[in-house]
Amino acid sequence: MRCGTILRVSRSNPVLSITPESTTAEQEPDEVGAIRESPLQIIATGEAEEEDSYSADNATTATRTDTPLRDIPQSIQVVPQEVIEDQGVTRIGDALRNVSGVTIQRDRSNASDRFNIRGFDNSRILRNGFRSGNISGNTINISPNVVERIEVLKGPASVLYGQVEPGGVVNYVTKKPLDEPFYNLEFTAGSFGFVEPAIDLTGPLTEDKKLTYRFNASYQNGGNFRDFVDSEIIAIAPVISYDFSDNTNLTFEYEYLESNQTFDDGLPIDPIVFELPRERFLGEPEDFEDINTHSFYLNLNHRFSDNIRLRSGFAAEISDTSESAFRLFELDPETNEISRFTSEGEFSNDNISWQTDLISEFKTGSVEHQLLAGFELAESELQDESVGFFEDGTLTINVVDPQYGTLRPNNNTNFTENKTLSTVGLYLQDQVTLLPNLKFLAGGRYDFATNESEFDELFEGETFSDESEFDSEAFSPRVGLVYQPVEPISLYASFSRSFIPNTDTTSDGEIIEPERGTQYEIGIKGEFGDFSTTLAAYDITKTNITRTDPDDPDFSIPIGEVTSRGIELDVAGEPLSGWNIIASLFFNDAFISEGDEDNPEDDTLINAPGSGASLWTTYEIQQGSLQGLGFGAGLFYVGDVEAEIPNDFVIPSYVRADASLFYDRDNWRAQLNFKNLFDKEYFESSQNTSLIYPSAPFTVLGSVSVEF
Repeated sequence: MRCGTILRVSRSNPVLSITPESTTAEQEPDEVGAIRESPLQIIATGEAEEEDSYSADNATTATRTDTPLRDIPQSIQVVPQEVIEDQGVTRIGDALRNVSGVTIQRDRSNASDRFNIRGFDNSRILRNGFRSGNISGNTINISPNVVERIEVLKGPASVLYGQVEPGGVVNYVTKKPLDEPFYNLEFTAGSFGFVEPAIDLTGPLTEDKKLTYRFNASYQNGGNFRDFVDSEIIAIAPVISYDFSDNTNLTFEYEYLESNQTFDDGLPIDPIVFELPRERFLGEPEDFEDINTHSFYLNLNHRFSDNIRLRSGFAAEISDTSESAFRLFELDPETNEISRFTSEGEFSNDNISWQTDLISEFKTGSVEHQLLAGFELAESELQDESVGFFEDGTLTINVVDPQYGTLRPNNNTNFTENKTLSTVGLYLQDQVTLLPNLKFLAGGRYDFATNESEFDELFEGETFSDESEFDSEAFSPRVGLVYQPVEPISLYASFSRSFIPNTDTTSDGEIIEPERGTQYEIGIKGEFGDFSTTLAAYDITKTNITRTDPDDPDFSIPIGEVTSRGIELDVAGEPLSGWNIIASLFFNDAFISEGDEDNPEDDTLINAPGSGASLWTTYEIQQGSLQGLGFGAGLFYVGDVEAEIPNDFVIPSYVRADASLFYDRDNWRAQLNFKNLFDKEYFESSQNTSLIYPSAPFTVLGSVSVEF
């Protein structure tokens, strides 16, 4: 549970059911607005029998249908709301520490999160199955208060989601309305002036319960340990759902997210960073980045019969950013002076997407099929208008003894850029039950993508302009087989591919082929009551990697391929009553398998640790005078990380310890979370091979919550 006053709807994951007669709220994973068998259900997440559990039985991200994890021939991990709450997560990306093969990267200005999955940078996340973020790869944050669960699909996912990195995708599944009243109030306070009040309200708006709602709102302020750095986040997220009949439902979801923070570029990649205090800030105190995001989602679910159903969804994401900052450029190790440049600008990013799926269940003889056919139309547009001052060796600041108050010079650079990415995707998938213990999955997606870009730059009186338009297309298949020799055990193998369009051209004017990822994966899954395990081994190859042409920097050249191989183990569940555990372990070797002089073969990819592990466990006393009292403890390990290519700078490994203490009584809960218990100094990741971000010191969060 998040630290602070926390009012929760329930420790389980609710679902809205539309039935001919009154029913209770069951809980099953959200399938991006799934319609299932009679009676019609709009799935949220979890299952009633999994209350207070760290494990999940089903997920939707892997197949876009509500599928048991044991029947999916690919590794998929679920971080339920229970884990998010118990760990006191205030920044949603931190919950991904619990998943093997996933490490956290801080985005530009440290305002949002990116992830490295199986050695590959993953900046495009999903929200209820819709891609989120902008063309340049920057993510858009989401409030933890609106998230019901997080699903992480490992390996290529282009078969259903188009243009994604081969390492995998992260899908945030948001809370949905309930047909019974529930009210949750919470307040969180902690170190560095952190405060966060939040509310979660849901229930029916009409007596027949056909019209239901959910309303989440939170305000977050403070909590940053860096000098001069502060932040303020406002999140408002209403959801309305209406049942036109037993067969038809329409749900509208909206989120307003306002994020105002100091622009923080971190620290330079140089050995001197290990001598600097982690709170050292190298911008100017008045630097800022303000982001306003409006997200709209409309989902229609209709059942034609018990075996045929339609799901159609529309999403729009409108984000505007305003920033003014002194950005870090290059460090002089002799003087400890780092040069800076100024950047002031307005950026807008608009995403729209329309997805439609038709799901049919039928038999051919004794063989059962669940056939999914669908399409996606999407467009992302980025507009950037900025000015600044750039001149090497100027606007410096000493990293050891910084003196603030540098005046902003007159701008010598004006920059305007517009990018548009339009995509059409057609996909088909068949989940086949050959025998009760033998499952086959096959699917493919064909994508058509158009990239358009234009930019104008005025630098010291000289103008540079360019316009380009590139078309690309690709077919992304996936096949997999699951064999269950005994009911609790699943053995699986799969093959899948991914693609991302290249917008780069060679000096001959030829468009470089899209980046293609290919994965082979085998694994074993086990479900033993309320305890699940997944052991997976994989081999991923990504081709058509590009870099700037050394003979003509206006163009690019292909440099070959990268490879990632590894083994992962994930476990989660409740081995004994009151004892919950979620743990992971991975070993990964991600390297350049075909390179050049500037990208040497066998060099490790940046931000791709060779190993990592996590363990989080809680125990709650089940009876007696101390019933409801609980304790939690966790360890999070990340191995050495290369910060740049060629591999000349290593971010050292670290182990972080966390702990918690909580007390549940009736509808009240009080909780304390202790993060980085032993005040370990460490760095999480690098950004653009030139910047590095230190992590927070020992932090305490306290919470109180009530639900009714």
